[in-house]
Amino acid sequence: MVMEQDRPFNAHADPIAAALDISPNTAPLSIHSSKEVSKNVPATGKESTEKDIEYARENLYHLAERGRDALDGILDLANQSQHPRAYEVVGQLIKTLTDTNEKIVDLQAKAKDILSDPKGKGGPDKVTNNLFVGTNADLTKLLGGNARSQLLNDEPKK
Repeated sequence: MVMEQDRPFNAHADPIAAALDISPNTAPLSIHSSKEVSKNVPATGKESTEKDIEYARENLYHLAERGRDALDGILDLANQSQHPRAYEVVGQLIKTLTDTNEKIVDLQAKAKDILSDPKGKGGPDKVTNNLFVGTNADLTKLLGGNARSQLLNDEPKK
């Protein structure tokens, strides 16, 4: 009887190939992506931010579409099998799709905040309480020196 240790190393090292009486594929694997990676991706700046947001948006839309397709298939399976676990999976997938849709809306709001012009966001829109610490003379200088004349001109005449 031939023992495992007595056989040469390369003789049917693949038990599946030996059982099927075929020779195993020994070609090296190569991975090719469907899209070529762009070599000129900007490192920073507004253009990079816009590309990142667009990429994230495309991915979320793709996930939502694939999830909708999966939901249709799982709903058919759940209706045919009438198994509680299948309906549980349907519920989980609906929750996941809802979360994906919320992420799309959140991304839109975040993109609006990120890409908005910071010049318009210099201060609050409405100031309700101001506190000035100083003398009346300092306040008059700060307002341009003509605050007293403006007050006198704005008074209603009798």
